[in-house]
Amino acid sequence: MSLSRRSIIAGLGAAALSLPARAQSLEPARVPVSISARPIVSFEPGNAAKTRFGQLIFRGGLQLSGSHPRFGGFSGLWRSPDGARIVAITDNGFWLTAKLARSAGKLSGLEEAELAPILGASGKPLHRSRYYDTESLAMQGGIAFIGVERAHDILRFDFARHGVEARAQLVPTPPALKRLPSNRGLEALGVLPVGHALAGALIAISERSGREDEPTTGFIIGGRQPGTLQVIRRDGYDITDLAFLPGGDMLLLERWYKPLRGVGMRIRRITGGTIRAGAQLDGPLLIEADLGQEIDNMEGMAVHQENGRTIVTLISDDNFSTFLQRTVLLEFELAQ
Repeated sequence: MSLSRRSIIAGLGAAALSLPARAQSLEPARVPVSISARPIVSFEPGNAAKTRFGQLIFRGGLQLSGSHPRFGGFSGLWRSPDGARIVAITDNGFWLTAKLARSAGKLSGLEEAELAPILGASGKPLHRSRYYDTESLAMQGGIAFIGVERAHDILRFDFARHGVEARAQLVPTPPALKRLPSNRGLEALGVLPVGHALAGALIAISERSGREDEPTTGFIIGGRQPGTLQVIRRDGYDITDLAFLPGGDMLLLERWYKPLRGVGMRIRRITGGTIRAGAQLDGPLLIEADLGQEIDNMEGMAVHQENGRTIVTLISDDNFSTFLQRTVLLEFELAQ
């Protein structure tokens, strides 16, 4: 679900896979993008000496702007096992691929960046179809999964073989998934890792499936024990992404919005052994932040390992409103 910084400032509320062949031919498969990056050296402005926030250690970040009008709106993120590259999706049906540049051990920019339309089964762009609202991304073993809000579907892509030219395949999902609220669908998607009892199954969690004080619904799709589960919600936070640690624990990225107050974010850690059909999931906070820190509308999260350390990377969705919101890419280390 998209938020608008204009709404924050004003105190208002949050805001067929077919395309004519001629129109399709006019749209290039890949578009190089020049990206400007401003380093974020302190997560808490005016307090550069502070690097630890809860259970996370701030390593650096970037405020990004791109040369193409399709740049922005990032709602899903993947980072390669070596940490060198990222894949992100926009919430209007585009891939972003890029190489991360570093200087003196800190993130310094994005290189070799390209945008490309996400393709449907016929090869026509999703943004020209009812699958335009792409809100969540998971990649495992060279396969990418994308959750589509409003349509309430999950699409599978053979990314290892075809990259951004991969075509969508519809993943079978339970009927209950189709009954999620229109604009509060699958914001979080992940694949349970090797070593977990349900390894290989997809976990899909809705942003908010009920009232303010109710748990939100999640789904275990495929694997040995598919089913539904619930995630406890508190303090007005909605789910925006998830990622798995190597041992099978799940990190949940969450966001709140309140008129006249702005936005906040937090990350919870869910014990892997509690993830099963019928469960109600909850766990301790790793970090909590608001506009007193360098955050925006945080919607994407990725986890990778670096020399035995767990690195958590976050990206924000600026809703293509560069005047009122920002695209920020943040890097943290999980404290030992």
